[in-house]
Amino acid sequence: MTVLDAQSRITEIRSMLGLHRPTWSDASAHFRDALQSEVDSATTATPAYGRTTPVSGTQVVAAAEKYAGTPYKFGSNVPENGLDCSGLVQRAYADIGIKLPRIARDQASSGTPVPSLAQARPGDLLAFGRPVHHIAIYAGDGRMVVAPHTGEVVKTEPVTGTPTTIRRIIPTATAPAVRPANLSTTQLPESVPYAELFQSTGARYGLSPALLAAVAKVESGYNPNAVSRAGAQGLMQIMPATARGLGVNALNPAEAVDGAARLLSKHLKKFANLDLALAAYNAGGGAVSRYGGIPPFPETQAYVPKVKAAMAQLTTRATAPATESASLTGGLLK
Repeated sequence: MTVLDAQSRITEIRSMLGLHRPTWSDASAHFRDALQSEVDSATTATPAYGRTTPVSGTQVVAAAEKYAGTPYKFGSNVPENGLDCSGLVQRAYADIGIKLPRIARDQASSGTPVPSLAQARPGDLLAFGRPVHHIAIYAGDGRMVVAPHTGEVVKTEPVTGTPTTIRRIIPTATAPAVRPANLSTTQLPESVPYAELFQSTGARYGLSPALLAAVAKVESGYNPNAVSRAGAQGLMQIMPATARGLGVNALNPAEAVDGAARLLSKHLKKFANLDLALAAYNAGGGAVSRYGGIPPFPETQAYVPKVKAAMAQLTTRATAPATESASLTGGLLK
């Protein structure tokens, strides 16, 4: 632990002890033990991601509320001895199988940011102070589960004050990723421009050709020479810097579709969700990560449903000939 770490922890101590400003004579033992606990736990803590069993924010809240009535005790994450604010957070998440750092400041850097309390969901972390010295678990409806300070107990109470940061540890559950095996074999109608190119590229990357075609339709209207005011180029509207990174010529349809397919595959793998992958294609993966979901940009908010609608239309058109054929055959057999 660095000197800055120690100073941050001292700030936390002072806040948690309320009106009583701790001195080395009465707080040194607690401080020494807490620092050692934090150093030990920091070497073993792991991120929340990579977990395979689905969990929800309401499970986190329930896990925290189990400790209601537990006395506040600075430096403790052992319920039998008492819990401080970050100890409660760490313990509640540990109970559902997610490891978090020990101190409030480090917990407040975990997960992804949530822009405001209005967008917070149960299970999100509410951190207070600069530097962060206090933390709680959002319970929904403007309430939080918290270990307040010395002389108090773990309880659920209204959110008081404005959090300096809100963090989402459990990724937002949205529509499942589009990766069923049959999508990559969907046959686009021959009337769709570049249908064969979307078909072959989709098969190469395990993507729906309708997804690639829908992106092209929304991005450029199937125009391989399109250039946007922002400088995005070609059929798939790839920015020059992105095209260089992908090693493609954005004005060459075959290279553009290949590059776009690689981008979409990367985003689908990272976010495991079609909506988020499309948002990342439009606004960048960093923006999706920062906002913990589709960024609040009007263009991106409109882009995702447009592409999904175009994709649904293309998929319907792809199955229409077979349906019409079956209908005609049935009529002849009558």
